[in-house]
Amino acid sequence: MLTQVLFIRHGETSWNRIKRIQGHIDIPLADTGLEQAQRLAERLSREARSGARLDAIYSSDLQRAQQTARPTASVLGLAPRLVEGLRERAYGVFQGHDSAEIAQRFPDAYARWQTRDPGFSPEGGESVRAFYHRVVHAVTKIVEAHSGERIACVTHGGVLDCVYRYAKSLELDAPRNYALLNTSINTVEFDDDGKARVLDWADVEHLAGASDDDALVKRASS
Repeated sequence: MLTQVLFIRHGETSWNRIKRIQGHIDIPLADTGLEQAQRLAERLSREARSGARLDAIYSSDLQRAQQTARPTASVLGLAPRLVEGLRERAYGVFQGHDSAEIAQRFPDAYARWQTRDPGFSPEGGESVRAFYHRVVHAVTKIVEAHSGERIACVTHGGVLDCVYRYAKSLELDAPRNYALLNTSINTVEFDDDGKARVLDWADVEHLAGASDDDALVKRASS
């Protein structure tokens, strides 16, 4: 049976605007992000009334994801299920800084980071490879629990990146040319063997204005 998952990036935070790496730092949504979450809820409510109801909503346990998930969960009468495995990548000492600050404070680590080496991890953080396997493991468990259903996972840009690479069989060090937008809906279909297919990506039709992808400006997911 096919399981459809709506992977949703959290709404905008104040740190998204200034391109500061959040990682595991628990930053709340900005007012714009709260508005985006409400618009998301309105859209998914309309879809539910038209027959495209969600069977469950999962969320990263970081508050920016929870705040994005709650309006939709409330209007659909669902309780968000918190999963630590859906957290953003842990960036260790890079967290709380933008790229220019990292280059100045940690020049050697910054240079290594720019090589896109999947095995590199900032001090106290995760490597891309470890992060990817953590995300795939968490998503696989969720999908297995909802065979044949339609669910949502509210999460982070880095997690969306992992999901896209998994579905498209992209190398972890391959440059990214696809968007990871705040409050976007990214729809992926999984079969019972765990194979994934992207049905739609970076859908922000529900938002009044453009949504941001900070990592295309400076190499940091958030």
